[in-house]
Amino acid sequence: MEFVWFILVGLVAGWLAGMLVKGGGFGIVGDIIIGVVGAILGGFLFGLLGFSGGSGLLGSIVVATVGAIVLIFLLRLIKRK
Repeated sequence: MEFVWFILVGLVAGWLAGMLVKGGGFGIVGDIIIGVVGAILGGFLFGLLGFSGGSGLLGSIVVATVGAIVLIFLLRLIKRK
């Protein structure tokens, strides 16, 4: 059941990141991939900086969305070169 929540949080985070960063969403599969990888990256960054995203579903979505935004920014930075 945790896997399903992880995918749902990834989907929401990927969609939110796509909406917050200009360029829109990436389709359902792209949003899931961006969100899941963003969740991993966000968890790493928050831990590295000593921050807590809070607990529960909302905290997970916040951390995953921040990570997804960073991921999109890095991908676009690499794509430009």
